[in-house]
Amino acid sequence: MSSNTALITGITGQDGSYLTELLLENGYEVHGLVRRSSTMERSRLKHLYADESVYNKRLFLHYADLDDPTTIRRIVTRVQPTEFYHLAGQSHVGLSFDIPESTCDTTAIGTLRIMEILRDQPQPPRFLHASSREIFGTPTVSPQDESTPVNPNSPYGCAKAFATQMTKIYREAHGLFFCNAICYNHESPRRGENFVTRKVSLAAAKIKAGLQNNLSLGDLDAARDWGYAKDYVRAMWLMLQQDTAGDFVLATGKSHTIRQLLQTAFDHVDLNWQDHVIIDDRFKRPADACQLLGDPEKAHTTLNWQPSVNFAELVQLMVDHDCQAIHASATAKAGAASS
Repeated sequence: MSSNTALITGITGQDGSYLTELLLENGYEVHGLVRRSSTMERSRLKHLYADESVYNKRLFLHYADLDDPTTIRRIVTRVQPTEFYHLAGQSHVGLSFDIPESTCDTTAIGTLRIMEILRDQPQPPRFLHASSREIFGTPTVSPQDESTPVNPNSPYGCAKAFATQMTKIYREAHGLFFCNAICYNHESPRRGENFVTRKVSLAAAKIKAGLQNNLSLGDLDAARDWGYAKDYVRAMWLMLQQDTAGDFVLATGKSHTIRQLLQTAFDHVDLNWQDHVIIDDRFKRPADACQLLGDPEKAHTTLNWQPSVNFAELVQLMVDHDCQAIHASATAKAGAASS
């Protein structure tokens, strides 16, 4: 067993896949919890499955759901991780209004179950909870930092606020190395297609390729602090390498609107977004977070962490990826048809 052994929930997600790569590069043995589902397609980790020197040698997957603490406890006891990264949960804010009970059970109580399991271990691992800027909801101050009062305005934000506060309580009451990474929006080519950044990058690529004509969106003036997911998981890892446990806001400190997102993405493929975007009120949230802008100063000074790409570079990276994927798919289909 490696001297550093990590266990990751949500390993098949955007953050989990980037974190897995980072830990493997740093010599870790990596274990991941995955939900048993009707599909075995886990595209973000596909390249690691195919590597015989990694899969089932340094990377191991275990079936477990967040509502199954017995199985999680068994895995933790067997693996004995030195670091535990809790990234799993229902992470779509808009969807949380439709499924508030399951959001809270998974995101709030699921986190508490894990902390109870870890507290019982002979040598509790260092624990990172991936919190969210949604805990601030409608903030009273801008930008927000680690001392900003929580004020969630969505079921997801409320569930994350509970998990965040409990992580802090376990750190202070039980003396555990438990941390909150309060993440602002972080995107990448691996972002799910139901998130607005990926909707936009994919639409720009598809419209350029002639595969679709329009894109329906809600409030174009909604502003977000968007960063690169690969940068954020690096900060998460740095948090667990410190001498003292603490909470950190992970953000760029810069805000952009969906309108700017559209402009950057469509400009990159020489299109005018105004020719293709349709405003649809169905995509507007019942209550939207406003003035959400993170202050990453503590991460800058304590972790020596800085984002590696700016907003425009991130959007262009995502659009390029989607354009290349569409081109590769078309080439493969043409090859199959000719053969």
